[in-house]
Amino acid sequence: MAKEKNKYWTVLVLSIFVLYIFIAAQPIPRETIMVPRWLSSLESDYSAEMAAADQPIQDYLVPIILGNRFGYVDTRGKFTLNQPIKNAGRDAVSLSDDRWAEYEAVPDTITIHDVLGEAVTVIEHARGYPLFLDGKIFLIGEDQTSLSLVNEDGEIAWIYDFAAPLTSIDAASGLILTGSLDGTVELLDAGGRRIYFFEPGGSRLAVILGCRISRDGSRLAIVSGYDDQRFLMLERFGDSYRVVYHEFLEDGFRHAIHISFVESDRWIVFERQGGLGLYEVETRRSIKVPLRGNIIALDEGGNDSLVFVINSLGGRSKTLAALNLPGLIVLEAPFKSETAFFSRRGSEIYIGGDTTLASFELEKR
Repeated sequence: MAKEKNKYWTVLVLSIFVLYIFIAAQPIPRETIMVPRWLSSLESDYSAEMAAADQPIQDYLVPIILGNRFGYVDTRGKFTLNQPIKNAGRDAVSLSDDRWAEYEAVPDTITIHDVLGEAVTVIEHARGYPLFLDGKIFLIGEDQTSLSLVNEDGEIAWIYDFAAPLTSIDAASGLILTGSLDGTVELLDAGGRRIYFFEPGGSRLAVILGCRISRDGSRLAIVSGYDDQRFLMLERFGDSYRVVYHEFLEDGFRHAIHISFVESDRWIVFERQGGLGLYEVETRRSIKVPLRGNIIALDEGGNDSLVFVINSLGGRSKTLAALNLPGLIVLEAPFKSETAFFSRRGSEIYIGGDTTLASFELEKR
C-alpha cells in the first residue's frame, strides 16, 4: 500500500509541475509552446499519456540515468531497459545511444551491452573505466592518466599516456579532445596520435575544467584555471589551432564545468559564476545570463534558438529554465527532487526528477 501511495504521490507532484509549465509559464517567442506528452515512473514502469501526440513515432531510444536507476525509454514513454545501478555509490554506469556498461571501482572485466541488455563486447583485463564517445568505445585508465581505444571485439587498438590525470574529454569528427589536471589541452587523431598541444595558462592554479569540440572539429571551447578562471575559443588554421577569443571569468569553480556547442555549433554555452555564459561564434560576442543556484543539467544541442538548463537551489529545490538566444529567460519552472535529468532530441524534451520521467513536445502555434 505504501509503495502504491508513493507511486501516485510522485505522479501527482510531477503532474503539477507539468501543468505549471504548460499553463503558468511565459509564452516562448515565435509561438513555440511546450506540450506535455507523457509521464512515466522508473520505479514501477507506470506510464500515462498526458496529451495525444501529433507527431509520428520516432525511431530512437533515449538513454537515462536518474537517481540509482538507468535504462532506455522510447518516444512513447515505454522502457526497453530499466534497472537499478548495482551497489549504487560504488559501482557506476556509462551509457550511449546504443550501448551501456556497468563497472566496479577497479574493474577487471567489462561487459558492454546493447539497449535490450544483450552482451555485445567483453573487455578482459580492462583496468579502466568505459566511456562512449563519437560512436567509439574508450577506456580511461584506473589512475586517469591513460586513454585507450577499444575495438568491437574488446581488444585494445591503441593507448595514449598523459602526464597528469584527465579532467575533461570530448570527441567528434574522428578527433579526441582532452584536458588535464596540469592545465594542458591535447588533441588526438583517430589513431591515438597527438596532433595539437596547448597550455592556456593565465591562472594561479592550472587545470582544465571543461573542454568541447565542435561537430566538424574546427573549433575548441575550453574553461581553464582557477584564480583567474578563463573561457577560451580556438579555431583551426591549417594544421593547428589558434585562440580567437578569451575572457576572464569571475572567481570560478573548482569542479568540472558544463560546456556545450549548441544551435548547430553557432553558440557555445557554459557554466560560469552566478549563471550561464553564452558565446556567439560568428560575432565573437559573450553574454552572461544570471541564474540562481548551481547548474546540474545543460541542453547539449539547442534548437530553434532555445537552450534549457536545470539548476539546483539547494536540497530538493530545482528549477528548469529556458533561454531564448541571445539570453532572454522565457521560462522558469520550480520543482522538488533529489536528482534531476534532462535530454533533448530535436523538438522532444525529456525531464526527470527522482524516479519520474516526463516528455514534452516543442510545437509552434
